[in-house]
Amino acid sequence: MSEVSSDVTHPFLDDLPPMDAARFAAVEDRVARLLDTRQDVLITQGEALLPLEGAIRAAAGPGTVALNVITGPYGQTFGNWLRDCGATVHDLAVPFHSAVTAAQVRDAFAAHPEIDFVSLVHAEAATGNTNPVAEIGEAVREQGALFYLDAVASVGAEPVLPDAWGVDLCVIGGQKALGGPAGVSAISVSERAWARMAANPNAPRRSYLSLLDWKERWTDAGRTALPHAPAQLEMLALQACLERIEAQGLGTVTARHASAAAATRAGVLALGGGLEPFVHAAADAAPVATTLRVTSGPDASELVAAALAARPGLPLAAGGGALAREMIRVNHYGPDATPAVVLGALDALGTALAERGHVVDAEGARRAAGEAWN
Repeated sequence: MSEVSSDVTHPFLDDLPPMDAARFAAVEDRVARLLDTRQDVLITQGEALLPLEGAIRAAAGPGTVALNVITGPYGQTFGNWLRDCGATVHDLAVPFHSAVTAAQVRDAFAAHPEIDFVSLVHAEAATGNTNPVAEIGEAVREQGALFYLDAVASVGAEPVLPDAWGVDLCVIGGQKALGGPAGVSAISVSERAWARMAANPNAPRRSYLSLLDWKERWTDAGRTALPHAPAQLEMLALQACLERIEAQGLGTVTARHASAAAATRAGVLALGGGLEPFVHAAADAAPVATTLRVTSGPDASELVAAALAARPGLPLAAGGGALAREMIRVNHYGPDATPAVVLGALDALGTALAERGHVVDAEGARRAAGEAWN
């Protein structure tokens, strides 16, 4: 049995100076600029599920009456967390091929005027839909409820504006449209949300889930001493992707994602072969990913496997759970929001369908995608 050498070095990693509080705070400030917010921004040392769960457990309790909007799997998760906190939860579920409307939210308020908390996912990458947060925010402000938003998938692919939309708790992650790391996330917190947490005796304290601990030991203390050692590599990666977006311009980045979504949708409609957009209305389709429905022939997982065998590395995936047989997801986000990726996905899917006897118009798909991108 051979011994593992212990003298392997990684000069880049060894030479990294420790991340100090000032640099950590500077990255938080960059996130605040990205969101155009004056709220407190906390960078949390973990994947976005950490602040998503932490915010619900901090702000919701037995006295909370929540409207939980379900347009995909994460909305279902938030409802479970809210119930676990003891909140009374009214679910507003819409078909996953559509988006919720402000009118539906107002109808829920009329039926349950005691609602004081609203949870919503901006864009559901898993189902490919996006919700009109600006309009819903107006309805939530009228109700006076606290507004919690999962913008993990949408940030960088479309505008995310907590202050303008009246969002009290806005969670983002770096791993999708920002083109950054998965192991670090951030949340913006309004003064109303801090007050709700402080009044909640069940809010996590002395816990990795505790936002109040971070506020007390970091934000309120002037951001001069970090409570614990930061995840340095993830922080540096997040800083790099924020710098890249600042250099390119956020509008340029969101426009690139919108073009990728439009080109994918147009290409699929022209391709044929038993594929169609899963989200019915283009206005409801998320720029971060396009979902497709397989209407005939092989199931989605088989088609994706065949496409990836021919073109490894494409950002294609079958849907999760019950959707694995009928849904294909084209994840055109971050560095994959390019014409080459969109055309590659269309070509690979077209080839896989043709090999299985389906009639496809590959050239028409390429032409439609190019026209839509332009």
